[in-house]
Amino acid sequence: MLIVAAAWIYVVLLMAFTEPSIVAGIMTFTLYCVLPLGILFYLTGGKRRKLRRAAQAEAERAKSAPKSED
Repeated sequence: MLIVAAAWIYVVLLMAFTEPSIVAGIMTFTLYCVLPLGILFYLTGGKRRKLRRAAQAEAERAKSAPKSED
């Protein structure tokens, strides 16, 4: 998926360079590239966030568990 995202960034960057003004180029890049890819990466990163949250909860449980003394 990262190669597709890199190709999309390249295409949109070329589109932005052909805009008649700098503001139009920035808006093109933002609206066609940054916003959609940000949403896509947020949606596809749900599993990683869930696993990270579970690992943090496990670490907290292990940290707060009473230690047995022998």
